[in-house]
Amino acid sequence: MATQTPMQAKTTFSPATLHFLNQLAQNNSRDWFKANQDEYENNVRTPALRFIEQMQPGIVALSPKLTAVPKKVGGSLMRPQRDSRFSKDKTPYKTNVGIQFRHFQGKDVHAPGLYLHIAPEGCFIAAGIWHPESKVLNAIRRCIDENPNAYQKALQALQARGFTMDGDSLIRPPKGFDQTHPLLTELKRKDYIAIKNIDFEELCKPDAINFCLEQFQHCSLLMAYLCFALELDF
Repeated sequence: MATQTPMQAKTTFSPATLHFLNQLAQNNSRDWFKANQDEYENNVRTPALRFIEQMQPGIVALSPKLTAVPKKVGGSLMRPQRDSRFSKDKTPYKTNVGIQFRHFQGKDVHAPGLYLHIAPEGCFIAAGIWHPESKVLNAIRRCIDENPNAYQKALQALQARGFTMDGDSLIRPPKGFDQTHPLLTELKRKDYIAIKNIDFEELCKPDAINFCLEQFQHCSLLMAYLCFALELDF
């Protein structure tokens, strides 16, 4: 675990972060957001970028293949704009903060990575891979079928620390797998994501960086397994 430094001892998020997100949920329009841009910068984006910067040494210590990039655009902080092209909900902005420390070989949010979600309705820490394309999904399923013990050890480590596997699943067995397979529940997954709910107050404490790094450390076996399945270094 990374050693705490004076920089890491500084708090990043505050109740003002959730206040802005609550206000945005009630006034989700471009005009309102533009009029409150300074509040977004001061209470959401700047704290998030500071958090990412402070997490950098610890993320690299977990795996030098993971990235922590404190950039306004194109870094670990996910953009506030929603992609509403294929959604009935046409509101322009997300009402949450999303931060992803993904594998450097991944091109987008569908790469293996670690994730922090902040929202008024709940916060959580997550690890794994979300909505992978079919080729990637098949590779993970084959690996679970051929190397079940290491995967089960990863699940046990997660469960012992309060994480649960989440995401979408198929109704029927995936092609090529029998309905009597002992790990059928795991093979039917369309997302391989471990999630742990946390209190927002944890992110406002001076030791928030160490707290998050400790939670991410508990996910190392899952991350290593997914990278092994996809022939990625970890």
